[in-house]
Amino acid sequence: MNLCRFHTGDQQPRVGLLVESSVVDLSQGGIDSMGALLDGPSPIARLSELGRRALPRLPRAEVQLLPPVERQEVWAAGVTYLRSKSARMEESDFSAKAYNHVYDAPRPEIFFKSLAEKVSGPGDPVGIRQDARWNVPEPELALVLNSRGELVGYTIGNDMSSRDIEGENLLYLPQAKMYERSCALGPCIVVGATEADARTWNIQIEIFRDNSAVFSGETSVGRIKRTFGELASWLFRSQRFPHGAILLTGTGVVPPNEFTLEAGDRVRIAIGPIGTLENHVVRV
Repeated sequence: MNLCRFHTGDQQPRVGLLVESSVVDLSQGGIDSMGALLDGPSPIARLSELGRRALPRLPRAEVQLLPPVERQEVWAAGVTYLRSKSARMEESDFSAKAYNHVYDAPRPEIFFKSLAEKVSGPGDPVGIRQDARWNVPEPELALVLNSRGELVGYTIGNDMSSRDIEGENLLYLPQAKMYERSCALGPCIVVGATEADARTWNIQIEIFRDNSAVFSGETSVGRIKRTFGELASWLFRSQRFPHGAILLTGTGVVPPNEFTLEAGDRVRIAIGPIGTLENHVVRV
């Protein structure tokens, strides 16, 4: 089941189910909050029951999908793929030892990424910093966690990054990762899939410039070193998320070192049954 947030031009967010080329309006079934639904005792059973009801269906082309996040904080785990470890070590000799260590360490790298209100959704712009020279998208599977730290769904994340800033000094990580329009999520949340299911999915990325593909790559979710439960448990240590959290799980697709995003580029990320998240690039 693909859970989404949308509006129809009135700017009033609603909760829906994506079913083929239509959106089932769950607000007509008493669902006003995606977060409350996912924090409930049995969201899958509730969604199954709603799916059997004769709720209004809207053509997909007539709605605007919103980022599938309401009040959840967005966090990210780093260096969970071997390719990500290698890329980070290539950024700087200064950083190489630290990234080599964290890949094998018991404690993962986990950092804050974005507040919900700053997240870009499908079709929204993503940003590259004015003061950075080397900017890349990072396509990632994102775990949707409820307030109890339970994994309740999956979505697509784009962890936009300024690699030259991060490579200059590890202490600059917040500036390299957390800035205006540095995080995109969408198009929906897949509910009901297990970790075993998710590890069979592929992550694909294409970057277009002047309508021509300038980079494409693919990896498997199954290459993530740590289990989803392990990542979630570390996030929730000495932490409280009353509205739940979304955790990006790291990237296994990295453009070559000579590549950098430019304003006007389009980034398209696809993951299995979640669908496709597409955004255009602006300078911020």
